[in-house]
Amino acid sequence: MGGFSSLFSAVSRSLPLAVTQRATALYFKASALSAVGLRGSHSCQTQQVMAGGLRVRVLPALSDNYMYLLVCGNTNQAAVVDPVDPDSVVAAVQEEGVTLTTVLTTHHHWDHAGGNKELLKRMPSLAVVGGDIRIDGVVNPVGHGDALKVGGLEVSCLATPCHTTGHICYYVQDGEDRLVFTGDTLFLAGCGRFFEGTAEQMQEALEARLGKLPPDTAVYCGHEYSLQNLAFAAHVEPDSREIKEKIRWVEEQRGANPARPTVPSTVAEELMINPFMRTGQPSVQSHAGTNTVVETMRALRAEKDNFKAKK
Repeated sequence: MGGFSSLFSAVSRSLPLAVTQRATALYFKASALSAVGLRGSHSCQTQQVMAGGLRVRVLPALSDNYMYLLVCGNTNQAAVVDPVDPDSVVAAVQEEGVTLTTVLTTHHHWDHAGGNKELLKRMPSLAVVGGDIRIDGVVNPVGHGDALKVGGLEVSCLATPCHTTGHICYYVQDGEDRLVFTGDTLFLAGCGRFFEGTAEQMQEALEARLGKLPPDTAVYCGHEYSLQNLAFAAHVEPDSREIKEKIRWVEEQRGANPARPTVPSTVAEELMINPFMRTGQPSVQSHAGTNTVVETMRALRAEKDNFKAKK
C-alpha cells in the first residue's frame, strides 16, 4: 500500500477534479466490495453514547467505516458525520425521532462523502458542511476556526490537512462534555495516510490542533482500524503497559458477537498509546532512529504503510 499511497497522492495533484473524484470513488467502492461483498456494512453493532445534553449514535458502514449521528438532547436536532450509507442514516434518524439539520463531512473521499447527494435528495433542506470543494453536495464551506451550531451544541471546525488538503475535524462542546470527530486524520492508536500532504502537516494536526484539546475529549474516528494500529504501536513501544491493556480491551470488543465498536477513545488515551501522537518521546524517536518530531512522524508513517503484524 505504500506504493498506492504515493500514486494516489500524485494523481490527486495532477488530474482534473472530475477525474480524481471518479477515481477515488471507484477505489473505495472496490475496497468495500472486496471486504463485505454485497452486504454493505461490516459486522459491528450500532452503539449509542450519552453525555449530558448530547448523544452520539455510532453507525457502521461499508467494510470498516463509521458514520455518526450527533444529537442535541435539548432540541432534538441532529447532524450526521460522513453519511456514506444514506439508508442507515435515515433509519437511525427515524428510530431516534430527531430532526436532521446538518451533514458534517470530514473530507472528500467517497467512503466519507459518497452519500451526501443522495441524502440531499431525500432531505433538501440539509446544510452540507465541509472544507473542500471536492466534497459532494457541499453548500456550507468552512475553514479552520469557523463555528456552527447543531441545536444547542457548539461545533468548531479544525483544519487538519494531510490525508487530504481540505480535511476538517469537528470539535463539539456541550457544557463540560466535549468530543471530536476526526475522520481520517486521527484514529485510535494511528493516523491517516499522507495522500495529499506532508509529515509536517500531520505533525501540526496531531500536536497543535488535536493534541491540545482537553484531555477528556472523546475521539470518534472514521474507521475501525484499532487492532492493526495497536499492533504497530506495540511494535514501536513493546514495553508499554497501556498499549498491552488497550489491545486486550479491543480484542474483547471485536471478539463479541456481534462485534462492538472500539470508539470513542480520548485525547489523553491517544497521548499514551498512539505513536503518531508521541513523536517527541525518546522511546518513539529511538525506534524511528530520528531526533526531531517531524522526521519521527515521517519515519513512522513510512514504516506503518508497509507494516504487517505478526500472527
